Amino acid sequence: MTDGTYRVVVWSTGGIGSIAIRAIDRRPNLDLVGVWVHSPDKDGKDAGELSGGDPIGLKATTDADALIALAPDCVIYAASGPERDALAIPDYVKLLSAGINVVTTSTTRLVNPHAYEPAEWRDQLAAAAKEGHVSLYASGIEPGFAADYLPLVLSTQSSQIEKIYANEIALYDDYGVPDIMSDAMGFGRPLDYDPWIAIPGAIAGEWQGQIRMMAEALGVEVTEVREKFDRRVTDRTLEVAMGTVEAGTCGALRMQAIGVVDGVEAIVIEHVTRLAPDVAPDWPQGHGDLSYRVVITGQPDLECTLTPTIRDRKKAAIEHMTSGAGAMVATAMRVVNAVPYVVEAAPGLLSSVDLPLTIPQHAFNPRG
Repeated sequence: MTDGTYRVVVWSTGGIGSIAIRAIDRRPNLDLVGVWVHSPDKDGKDAGELSGGDPIGLKATTDADALIALAPDCVIYAASGPERDALAIPDYVKLLSAGINVVTTSTTRLVNPHAYEPAEWRDQLAAAAKEGHVSLYASGIEPGFAADYLPLVLSTQSSQIEKIYANEIALYDDYGVPDIMSDAMGFGRPLDYDPWIAIPGAIAGEWQGQIRMMAEALGVEVTEVREKFDRRVTDRTLEVAMGTVEAGTCGALRMQAIGVVDGVEAIVIEHVTRLAPDVAPDWPQGHGDLSYRVVITGQPDLECTLTPTIRDRKKAAIEHMTSGAGAMVATAMRVVNAVPYVVEAAPGLLSSVDLPLTIPQHAFNPRG
């Protein structure tokens, strides 16, 4: 850092990376010095154009070592894929060991790095952060905010807490990644198909870290994380981004990870995901195509609904998205806005409760 400016590299120009590039270009305290791309077709192309905007005079590269040689203060890591953890962990280790801070949206279970598994990967990350005297921080809108950090913020109003319930209710008709939607989640499959998310331990593995982070922050112990999984079929054929979903196949999922405290199911994270609004109409309904709801039962009872939306998709560089557009911007900004705080933090693996409130710098613009 020099004169309050942080040198940043963005890792990937997919949806989140593109939003980050556009935001950094508007922030005087963030200096975009490099952009990594996976595809040789993107190598050497202007990063601004790759992110859906005007040229910014910076060429993207497939040369990771060249970007590390730039010695940036921080890498905003936004690469994605079905093997995201297996591919990302070695990248994190390499960057941290080189003395580069990392903020990431790619490895969602690292929102609580202290509960991250497998333990050997966590130990590698901790050792690399110690070697490089830098930090690693993962976030997003969910995981990373709506079902973990937001409940803790709301709890600052509580005299007594009995139960925390946080859910995401989403329409996924515009999500067109078949290996995730069909193979991993089971959409468009008959109910006798066993998707990855139905494997015992999969749901708990995804959300137990968030549950344990909330419990630890509130001074209680989670003795068990239980799981609930349910599916409903669509009664008509649906044409969605992942392809044709035939009538009689899975059109909605409901998943719960449940933290048990003192023998009581006390901390619940639930996701209700549909391919059409009228599938499973008796399940919880949200506001619009995507919303997040937190209910804290206690003294007082608290309820909060968060609905991220986008008025100008072109300005956000995500005109191809529909229901998830606002959440994508929010996810990217959770890490972009955290850059100064992570760079200035003590070295190590960080969660949101380890940082101060990551208030955005130079984001306020009343004129739009």
